[in-house]
Amino acid sequence: MIEPPSDDDVSAPHGAHTPAVPAATAGRSSNPPRLLDQVRRALRVHRYSYRTEQAYVSWVRRYIVFHRRRHPAELGAESIRTFLSALAVEHHVAASTQNQALAALLFLYRKVLHREIESVEDLVRAKRPRRLPVVLTRAEVGNLLGQLEGVPWIMAMLLYGGGLRLMECHRLRIKDVDFERREIVVREGKGGGDRVTMLPMRVIEPLRRHLRSVHAAHRRDLAAGFGRVLLPDALARKWPKAEREWTWQWVFPSAKLAIDPRSGTRRRHHVHASVLQRAIQLAARAAGLRKPVGPHTLRHSFATHLLEGGYDIRTVQELLGHRDVGTTMIYTHVLNRGARAVESPADRLATLAAIGATPPA
Repeated sequence: MIEPPSDDDVSAPHGAHTPAVPAATAGRSSNPPRLLDQVRRALRVHRYSYRTEQAYVSWVRRYIVFHRRRHPAELGAESIRTFLSALAVEHHVAASTQNQALAALLFLYRKVLHREIESVEDLVRAKRPRRLPVVLTRAEVGNLLGQLEGVPWIMAMLLYGGGLRLMECHRLRIKDVDFERREIVVREGKGGGDRVTMLPMRVIEPLRRHLRSVHAAHRRDLAAGFGRVLLPDALARKWPKAEREWTWQWVFPSAKLAIDPRSGTRRRHHVHASVLQRAIQLAARAAGLRKPVGPHTLRHSFATHLLEGGYDIRTVQELLGHRDVGTTMIYTHVLNRGARAVESPADRLATLAAIGATPPA
């Protein structure tokens, strides 16, 4: 098995275009930055998240290894097609995984190597199976939440009560929770858009108590010389004091300080996604649920239960943050009585005797 190349393994080929080195770093070394460093820097310039940065850099590495460590500048559209087709045929990846790999390589060529790539549409596409979301009944949701307590319970209540995605919940800031209006503002959700959803009444007092303890921890961090939170985009330069302000802090901060992998600053990040994922898995097991349950199951249940309650699908679409109502329509297929509220003809019979059937003993 070929090991992924390190950053030092990927240098520019002879004659290949290398983006200019900023003046701040040009005087430090005469060597141009390595390719993967260029990819990271371009992703940060275009304000991609750290998770996306990790994923894209990983795909660039795999692409280079697949083509026997040749520099991508020596390759082109046909090489991309071959790589992506191999992912589908040999590795049986999901369609979303193949699409992410394609997006990473297009970013590499267009934003780092400054080359336009011709169409790669004639590749072997991974099949996109039509799967219905897993939805819990109200009783099952109650049993699941009954197995949770503390911060995981509050987070799970926001996922089910407000339709939040997992990372939308993790990235909530103090300023985005409005107790008076009973609203949550989701900033830069999937697709980069903002939206407003409801703050469930049942979670208000537990959330207030939680924030009082978070505020106390923030004051201790400030007293110890810390307390600076990661700010979006260029706000840290525009408002230098904002990173220490209470309103910009995470609603669900991590229990420990950590080193920011990009800036090297020691700060308190939001709680890791695995915390709630693990808590819900254990709660589902303890509740005896036989369905595969994860954090996103609560969002699916939120949407389905609203539709069952008679709410307009456009309203549900806005609460979920879907761009296309067609995405929201998937929940009509998991309603208790079918996509069009069609009642089974068997349920219209007064008794089984009406068709001469005898129920099993």
